[in-house]
Amino acid sequence: MAEHISENMEKVDLDGNVPKTDEKNHVGDDDDDFVDPWNVESKSAKGIDYDKLIKKFGSTKIDSELIEKMERVTGKPVHHLLKRGIFFSHREMHNILNLYEQGKPFYLYTGRGPSSTSLHMGHLIPFMFTKWLQETFDVPLVIQLTDDEKFLWKDLKLEQAKKLALENAKDIIACGFDPEKTFIFSDLDYIGQSTAFYQNMVRVQKCVTFNQARSIFGFGDSDCIGKISFPSIQAAPAFSSSFPQIFNGKKDIPCLIPCAIDQDPYFRMTRDVAPRLKYKKPALMHSTFFPALQGAQTKMNASDPNSAVFITDTNNQIKNKINKYAFSGGGMTVEEHRKNGGNCDVDIPYQYLTFFLEDDVKLAQIKEDYSSGKMLTGEIKKELITILQDLVSEHRERRTKVTDDVVKQFMTPRKLKFDY
Repeated sequence: MAEHISENMEKVDLDGNVPKTDEKNHVGDDDDDFVDPWNVESKSAKGIDYDKLIKKFGSTKIDSELIEKMERVTGKPVHHLLKRGIFFSHREMHNILNLYEQGKPFYLYTGRGPSSTSLHMGHLIPFMFTKWLQETFDVPLVIQLTDDEKFLWKDLKLEQAKKLALENAKDIIACGFDPEKTFIFSDLDYIGQSTAFYQNMVRVQKCVTFNQARSIFGFGDSDCIGKISFPSIQAAPAFSSSFPQIFNGKKDIPCLIPCAIDQDPYFRMTRDVAPRLKYKKPALMHSTFFPALQGAQTKMNASDPNSAVFITDTNNQIKNKINKYAFSGGGMTVEEHRKNGGNCDVDIPYQYLTFFLEDDVKLAQIKEDYSSGKMLTGEIKKELITILQDLVSEHRERRTKVTDDVVKQFMTPRKLKFDY
């Protein structure tokens, strides 16, 4: 669908002409993997080949050296999502750590495209990790709700998109973010309030031709012009001048974006444009995809209630979904499983445990027992069900305390607890 564009826009000349190329923005057809901001597909039961994706996208693998440096400069152990390779790729994270060592500021930016009334477990991953980053580095955070994107791409009315954004904001706030350090905004509301944000949007728009946008994102002749201009809206929060109320008008505060790897095309474009606007390039940390219950070939679909566990699900719904829909890597019979063991590379209950079971020792024991056949499929599912029920119950309880006034506090443009 979308052709590859490098970190430098040499593949598209100043007249917008795209030289012929065999490279693609996704892992190519010969790999049977496809990744863009709207679609993730793999024919392998193990899911996407992330090493190939790093090579195709031109990012850098998060290695032990980076993890050790992060622990050294923060004086804290890294998050289990980082240690286990769930956040696996980055752009210029070493620069961010150098700034932190020097006592220089940066900020965090992440987002959510609201397409359902509730987040599912996969949506929680970037927010769990972003919360840890914010607490570890003590920095401002901006969270973009792209209700405009969902209006453009989905069969939604504008009012529906805005309502979903508010509901998702409540779920995000319930993750435990600090209102004195966090600004959440809806595109449909904030762009109309902020001339600085809109000005950065049009600056980006002027730097990117239609041919470049088509090359990066695969837009076609039948796509509405709103889709073609949308990437500039997702780029704007990566520039500190888009938030004068937070950064006192400063244009040079660097940004770190934790996100899933499918969002990288937006920020490759942003990083290409930034020097032309005399702005800092944003740094990134990429996560793998949280697999659907049915298997790792695709990411979860918020529109399919049986592809995911939602944070509004009851304990009984969680139990039934895991038992009925979670793809198993175990044997067809107890005897076969005892003999051959389970395949943790494709087993969804085990994969989910790598995201949510923080105890490294217990996770290693489960893997050993399940792989050897000592632990049965029903037993590993039971472990997961208990963890998810506890996590969702705690989140549901926190969400009941998120009133409309609390949402308004987070979503009101204002100065945060930082001086610039």
